[in-house]
Amino acid sequence: MTSTGTPDDADPAVSPSAAALTTDAATAVLVDALESLRARLGALRLPLDVPGATHFREDLARATAQLDDYLLPRLRAERAPLLVVVGGSTGAGKSTLVNSLLGEQVTSPGVLRPTTRSPVLVHHPLDARWFGADRVLPGLARVATHGDASGPSSSRDDDGRPTRTLRLVPSANLPQGLALLDAPDVDSVEEANRELAGQLLGAADLWLFVTTAARYADAVPWELLTTAASRRAQVALVLDRVDPGTEEVAGDLRRLMTEHGLADAALFVVPETGGAGDERMIDGLLPESAVGELATWLSGVGGDPDSRARVITATRDGVVDDLVRRTQALADAADAQQAADARLRGAVERHHAEALRQVEAATSDGALLRGEVLARWQDFIGTGEFFRSLEAGVGKVRDAVGRFFRGRPKEAPQVEQAIAHGLESVVLDGAEQAAERTYADWRDDVAGSALLDGLELSRTAPNLRAEVAEAIRGWQGDVLALVREQGEGRRGTARALSFGVNALGVSLMVVVFASTAGLTGLEIGIAGGTAVAAQKILEAVFGDDAVRRLAAQAKERLTARVETVLRGQSARYTAQLDALGADRADGERLREVAREVADAARTERTGRERPADGLTRPWSGGLLRGAGTFRPPTGPDGVPRVAGSLAGRDTETPAPDEPPRPRFWQRWRRKDRP
Repeated sequence: MTSTGTPDDADPAVSPSAAALTTDAATAVLVDALESLRARLGALRLPLDVPGATHFREDLARATAQLDDYLLPRLRAERAPLLVVVGGSTGAGKSTLVNSLLGEQVTSPGVLRPTTRSPVLVHHPLDARWFGADRVLPGLARVATHGDASGPSSSRDDDGRPTRTLRLVPSANLPQGLALLDAPDVDSVEEANRELAGQLLGAADLWLFVTTAARYADAVPWELLTTAASRRAQVALVLDRVDPGTEEVAGDLRRLMTEHGLADAALFVVPETGGAGDERMIDGLLPESAVGELATWLSGVGGDPDSRARVITATRDGVVDDLVRRTQALADAADAQQAADARLRGAVERHHAEALRQVEAATSDGALLRGEVLARWQDFIGTGEFFRSLEAGVGKVRDAVGRFFRGRPKEAPQVEQAIAHGLESVVLDGAEQAAERTYADWRDDVAGSALLDGLELSRTAPNLRAEVAEAIRGWQGDVLALVREQGEGRRGTARALSFGVNALGVSLMVVVFASTAGLTGLEIGIAGGTAVAAQKILEAVFGDDAVRRLAAQAKERLTARVETVLRGQSARYTAQLDALGADRADGERLREVAREVADAARTERTGRERPADGLTRPWSGGLLRGAGTFRPPTGPDGVPRVAGSLAGRDTETPAPDEPPRPRFWQRWRRKDRP
């Protein structure tokens, strides 16, 4: 806010221009902090259905709307006119009230519901530039009209869809510095109208909420009014269509206002005037006497620069404080999102890591060296002469290996195939169990269960068997490559390799399955001496150290290939989380930005300029229709009083045909100053 005068605690040596620069600088710092907050809120995602997520998503939308539609535009254009949004229940007479205050038809009431589909903003002709750009309600397209704003309810985009528009209507009957916006019904049967009404009220400097004697206790309006009270928005209520003899309704409404935190809000009563044929209504306008009190009050608030600035800054400060509180709650919501994301990822990682451990155990304890693998291995090496040669010394073993390779190379592929089948079953079983357990954990988690709809995640992927088979073939190729590389680097093994690389590779696979890292000196043979025979074959060709190293390398490569397969299976789950981005919700950074906003707001308010007592700027506004016709009742001493209408404030109202007296607005301003 910028105004003449000096801050209450200003140094007398500081010039007004220097004080203004200080105030402008503080405002600029606040704008920067709010822009940082807007960027953080824009990046915040709350996609997981944790408890309270729906509420926080709505809160996030309201917070960004407050910044986009009201707070940032208002701070960037502090001298913009006071925006009064006229909202209320269906059929409350909002459009008729606006027309009556202006003395002309600028917005069209009607018997069809919903009536005001496209909001109408009425402004003084000299204030047109404030609203022609996107500084106020940037998300609404502008449609300039003159006079009666009736016509199509909305425009269309290139695809033929209706677009939200804001109709701008200039009227010289409105005081300069004041704008009235006729909003859709807050309880409209159309959801889009209800949402737009809430958006417009959130962009208001002052809420003028219209209700009727029949509907003043409805729940929907009070939800909005309670929200207004929580963020300290400036609110005035109009009780419309009050029949003679039912004036006690105003007292009950005042009670509800007190209960909902609006005890200081102004309340105006507009009596029932009958239908269009009533002689007290002319051209669809309420008589001046019916709107005189409200017209006088609005003319004063809009016409006096200091009063106008006080309303604007009071609402603006309330929105800033509400945003800080809301951001802190959203930071907690971001933490909950991160925790849920980590919990779901943890279940995926835990079960698929267990599957890998299961495969590693099954390929290390000899379990694979039974059944078909054992039968094919025994067919390959025989059980008589070859085993007796293992006990005759290394030299005879080498001779036996040579003879063996020359006589039985055709059997190796059968052993290799049996190993592949056994290994495939182990990997598939582990992956299937991981999928089932992960699915169960997600299903039992409120955040995870919503992600399972429409997805086949209770079982492994249909193409997993082919993927596992390909990985096993790749690993068997790795084993043969290790054998070949080892043979090429040693003298005296080339001849043996020429007889059977596949046989040596099969022997290495058997050793891998018998003991982790190819431990030597097995005391017993596993599955009828299978591992002992394989290890002796490899030792006869490469030596003890080489066998130990080859087994370790082969085991590592098998683990890597199985891990790749399981990682692909786990990605079916984690991809759902990656797409949502809940892991990137940064609650601590939100808290930090909220603190920056609070600090900047505190500094701006401390240095804010306030007019000194007894000083005021000249009256700059006009008068709405009926202003000056209202005479408050007098007390026994003859002093004019307004009982509750203006929140208990004593007022002095000009007599008919008299210009407004600045003393009234000066008193009102000084009396309400914090």
